[in-house]
Amino acid sequence: MSSAPSTPPDPQGPGPLLTLRTALLLLLAFVIGSLVAGLSYLSGTPVAGSILSGLLIAGGSVPVLHHLIQ
Repeated sequence: MSSAPSTPPDPQGPGPLLTLRTALLLLLAFVIGSLVAGLSYLSGTPVAGSILSGLLIAGGSVPVLHHLIQ
């Protein structure tokens, strides 16, 4: 009988889908984009324009937040 060395199972399993830092960055970008879209709408911009401005600011804030939170 030959006994092959068995490797113990990985106790941690696969890693998380998103790290805590990534989740925080995306949450802050969403909040900033929502605030800009809401303020844009309240200033009289049509709904479509408000949504586009919120998406633009949310996307643009991700690299800035990436450099701020390190």
